Amino acid sequence: MEQKQKILSLMRDKTYHPLLMKELMRSLGAPKEERQDVKRAVRELVKDGEIVKIRGNRYGLPSQMNLVVGTLSVHPDGYGFVMPEQPAGAGSRSTGAGGRGADVYVRSIAMMGAMHGDRVVARIEREKGEGRREGRVMRILERATDRVVGKYESGRGFGVVISTNPRITHDFYIPPKEKGGAKDGQMVVAKIKRFPEPHRAPEAEVVKILGLPGEPGIETDIVIEEHGLSTRFSGAALEEAVAVAGKVTPSMREGRIDLRDRPTVTIDGERARDFDDAVSVEPADGGNIRLLVSIADVAHYVRPGSALDSDARERTTSVYFPDRVLPMLPEELSNGICSLNPDVERLTLTAEMVFDKDGNRVSYDVYESVIKSRARMTYTGVAAIIEKDDPETKEKYSGLVGNFLLMRELMERLNKMRRRRGSIDFDLPEPEVILDLTGKTTAIVKAERNQAHRLIEEFMLAANETVAAHLEAHGVPFLYRVHEEPDEEKMEILGDLVKSFGLPWPAGGSIRPKHFARLIEKLEGRPEERFLNTVILHSMKLAKYTPENAGHFGLAARCYCHFTSPIRRYPDLSVHRALKELLKKKSLSAERKSEIASGLGTLGQHCSFMEREAEEAEREVVEIKKLQFMTDKVGGEFTGYVAGVTAFGFFVELDEYFVEGLVRLTSLHDDYYSYLEREHSLTGEHTGRQFRLGDRVDVILERIDLERRQMDFSVADMPDSGRPRREPVRMKYRAGGKKGR
Repeated sequence: MEQKQKILSLMRDKTYHPLLMKELMRSLGAPKEERQDVKRAVRELVKDGEIVKIRGNRYGLPSQMNLVVGTLSVHPDGYGFVMPEQPAGAGSRSTGAGGRGADVYVRSIAMMGAMHGDRVVARIEREKGEGRREGRVMRILERATDRVVGKYESGRGFGVVISTNPRITHDFYIPPKEKGGAKDGQMVVAKIKRFPEPHRAPEAEVVKILGLPGEPGIETDIVIEEHGLSTRFSGAALEEAVAVAGKVTPSMREGRIDLRDRPTVTIDGERARDFDDAVSVEPADGGNIRLLVSIADVAHYVRPGSALDSDARERTTSVYFPDRVLPMLPEELSNGICSLNPDVERLTLTAEMVFDKDGNRVSYDVYESVIKSRARMTYTGVAAIIEKDDPETKEKYSGLVGNFLLMRELMERLNKMRRRRGSIDFDLPEPEVILDLTGKTTAIVKAERNQAHRLIEEFMLAANETVAAHLEAHGVPFLYRVHEEPDEEKMEILGDLVKSFGLPWPAGGSIRPKHFARLIEKLEGRPEERFLNTVILHSMKLAKYTPENAGHFGLAARCYCHFTSPIRRYPDLSVHRALKELLKKKSLSAERKSEIASGLGTLGQHCSFMEREAEEAEREVVEIKKLQFMTDKVGGEFTGYVAGVTAFGFFVELDEYFVEGLVRLTSLHDDYYSYLEREHSLTGEHTGRQFRLGDRVDVILERIDLERRQMDFSVADMPDSGRPRREPVRMKYRAGGKKGR
């Protein structure tokens, strides 16, 4: 690490120019005994893309040679963009070649065999002004995948696999001996044996047959394989799970606070099977309310270095599909001894907090405990008590009604407190896919969200903040849940859009969470509420796991972590382990803290990556189910709103079914349309007709392509002139942007 820093420091000097290895050694003043270390460090830096080796065997920083290191995103039409990485030691915002800067457009003929998701080095070959850059892939640093999922098609003496991912634009040649028994039309998984080259087709070997298109569950199988998600636990992990004690013994209760007599309950969805959080409330002195959030003590059963731990770490999270769940832990734990089922003893970690009338935490304690849940409550059942005042439900849970009403009061206090400090609450409608017994989609409905959901959310947020503050106060390294401030450029673009709707937006200066919170309040009930909330959400950075505390912008929280879901999230399990060690030892030595911190950075990156993979896989399966649901509605007319505008058309989200499709530019026959990126619109040059983000529009469902996962609309009142387009769309850029994105 020290040698790498020396090399990078040398190269960042303004007087540096690309050097040969021997010249680099001389400039570093490296003695003979360190030269092998320097060579190793240089090789690793080249492999990581932090420095590059150019013709003549000279080494330098990419930014000094008009090169960019980043991830390639490929469009289904063949072109792509290299999204630059933030170089080590760079500032948070940069527009130069060496900073995060603008994405680099790459034509299909300049890909040099690179595929979607690959980490590459690209050379910037021309600057087009307004932040637009075009380049060529020079080197592939890291392949995103070594497998392809797709349809096998037979040829004369050979076969091909056509990827189900429209961003993988190559067909993969399958030699006769490598087809693995695949038959024409079957969906398969193939291992790539030769990657694409400029003048040579890629080659692969079929390693798994998934089945025929249309078979029950095949769509989910395809997405699971595309994202490389684990579907089976290792034999060793299953053996360990079976060996775990099935009940809490007296020896396990020793040293724990006994909460078995408390009126503790779990509150989850009707279909939930794993319960990792339970809550209890009681009045405290001075009108305060005491809240106890008890979380399953998964760390007691899943020990570091075990096979269970290895499998859980690899998976990182449970993945929830409409037709199945891929759990992070085997069922013996997730639905058994770790699940806070009613009327049985369970080991837990409890955050006990007292809140005043303004929702401020006035005291807290964190400890190991044992509980016995009084009831397995559902959101619907609790809402019937606290929201609908339903007599039958109140009678059924008569002994707990007072507790639920006190919970509602505390929920309101906590919510008001968060609103005062500027916490951002999105209330976007979430689609719920309803399946029949065969896995066919029968309906797409708005997922219910009531006061019981908000109650649990507030309690879990409070527990997460409390545990994060406790660990930080004792100097214990752990994974924070961080949500960084949004990019200034994105805020400028968002501000222009918001002001165009006559809504308030601060002039200049940094944007704080309270600005978003006020905007969302102003949007409530307005026609553009739904789509603007979506735009606001997408303008923010993604939350991530990291050992460095950068605060949580969305929650307006200075210090935050994930503690409340260790059954389904590995970062929570990691936090539990740090907390349990602190509770046991009272304080940790500097040496021990250093040991804990050493692997947290890598763990945070892995957990953040796997979280994204799981979310993307879940989203893709839902989108496929939506498309299948719409197949018998082709030709129908629907109403929706413009949810996105690009240079090649605009996306429309339907009001009724939560589905989104594309109105292609080529279907707009009445005029030549200009893309005004800054205004988020397509505008007719002669008619002045405009399709703008948020506009209401009536569309006809023209086509559904299940294989490419696309749905095409046409504008309902578009005159059918049949006039072919004579020229491509003229694109007008009012600000730096990305062509075709």
